[in-house]
Amino acid sequence: MLERDLEKQLIAKAKLAGGVAIKWTAPSMAGVPDRIVILPGGKIVFVELKAPGKRPSLIQQRTIEMLRELGASVFVIDSREGLDELFA
Repeated sequence: MLERDLEKQLIAKAKLAGGVAIKWTAPSMAGVPDRIVILPGGKIVFVELKAPGKRPSLIQQRTIEMLRELGASVFVIDSREGLDELFA
């Protein structure tokens, strides 16, 4: 499965759950997660999508760690099962 296939599934699952999966780009900050997912009830999570078995780059790992230290929920997802966990 390709990363773009997971991204399409993420967008569809977010919409089905009544939320959105917004593409996140930050020109002034490298390594931000791919999507910000906002769900009903105020649930907001950051999602970094990867092809199966792939890991985030070093700069992505550092950015994910910084977000987590600030109290944000960040998911790194490389499978359909990972998507299922997010929306469980």
